[in-house]
Order: sequence, then C-alpha cells, then structure tokens
Amino acid sequence: MTNIKVIIPAYNEEESIANVINDIPKIVNEVIVISNNSTDDTEKNAENAGATVLKENRKGYGYACLKGMEYISEFDYTQRPDIIVFLDGDYSDYPEQLTEIINPIIKNGVDFVIGTRIKRLREEGSMMPQQIFGNWLATFLMKLFFGAKFTDLGPFRAIKYQKLMDLKMEDKTYGWTVEMQLKVLKQKLSYVEVPVKYRNRIGVSKVSGTVKGSILAGIKILSWIFKYSFK
Repeated sequence: MTNIKVIIPAYNEEESIANVINDIPKIVNEVIVISNNSTDDTEKNAENAGATVLKENRKGYGYACLKGMEYISEFDYTQRPDIIVFLDGDYSDYPEQLTEIINPIIKNGVDFVIGTRIKRLREEGSMMPQQIFGNWLATFLMKLFFGAKFTDLGPFRAIKYQKLMDLKMEDKTYGWTVEMQLKVLKQKLSYVEVPVKYRNRIGVSKVSGTVKGSILAGIKILSWIFKYSFK
C-alpha cells in the first residue's frame, strides 16, 4: 500500500483549514499542517480536523515546507512515505483531486506531478492578473532556458519522497515552487502536469493579494530562474 503524506503550509487560515483537511481523500496516511506563525485558530481547527500540527515561527512558505520535511525525515526508514503532496491551506485548490495528482506516480512511475490551473477550470477572479502574468513569464523563461514543458507554478503538487530529498530544497520564502521545478529539470526527473480546478480562496492572500508580496515573489522567482540559467 502506498504511503502518502500531505504537507500544508498555513498562515492564519482558521476559516478554511478544516475544509481543506476534510476534503482530502482517505487514502492519505497523514496530513501535516505547518502553522507559519499563525495568530488565529488555525492550529486548533487543524488539530480538530485530524491533522498533525507543527509550528514554524519564521515566516515564509519555504520555511513551513522545510519544517514539514524535517518532521517526516525523523520517521523510521520503514515508515517514511512514498509520495509527498503539497497543498495550500486557503481552500483555493480542490483537495479531492489529490487522487488525480498522484495517479501518474502510482500508475506510470512519474517522479513529479504539478496541478495546472488552466483557464477553463479556474473560477473567475481566483488568480490575480499579476499571478497570471508571473506564471506565464516564469514558465516561458523555463521553456526558453531549459526546454521545459511547465505551464504553471501551481502549489498543488506531488513528488516521490526520495526524489524530493534528492532535490535538497533550500528556498525559505516565495521561491519554493519554482526552485522545485528548476531542480526537477536539472536532475532530469520525469514530470507531467494534471489540469486542476481552482476557486477563489477563503480570506485574503498574503502574497498575490498585496503589491509588496507580488513584487517580492516575482523577484525571488526570477532570481532562481536566472541563477540556474547561468550555472
């Protein structure tokens, strides 16, 4: 039986986190919510919904994801997962599509799968114009420099556990998703995209919902791409 663990970074997602956890298919062995310095009831609501809750007080998406990976690495070798799924805590993704995300790994042995938020499956207003442009620019540059076939930097993604460890992820903030995709390309891992639905998040975005967040995310994403382009 495939051992699957889900990592959910969450910062002040008290209104949405239980919905996310409850919609995750029961084939998942453990849901790990990392409270990224939350000041509301995110932690309590996640625990009540059955998740393992960790705390990471250093703010940053990457910090939260790394905390989850550190927790998993402490498991006995026989209890470590086969697949890690990353999912946001704002309920913009459809957690029930997790089975579609992991299917290429289980059935075809693919290393990495990304949920692609294609236009026809997106709820109107669910992605800000700066997000759409940023995704286009980042994936265009990855295609230009690396011949990549990525069309999105979507946060809903799955990867074989050992392949994830081999990537030696390091970004602490906004560059986490693009770093993973760049390292997948560099290490020549197999990957596919799976179209996923996307809706308006519950609450206000901490990144794309602010001018400052959008600019900082854009700078970090582009810096990772150019860093790898000239290696």
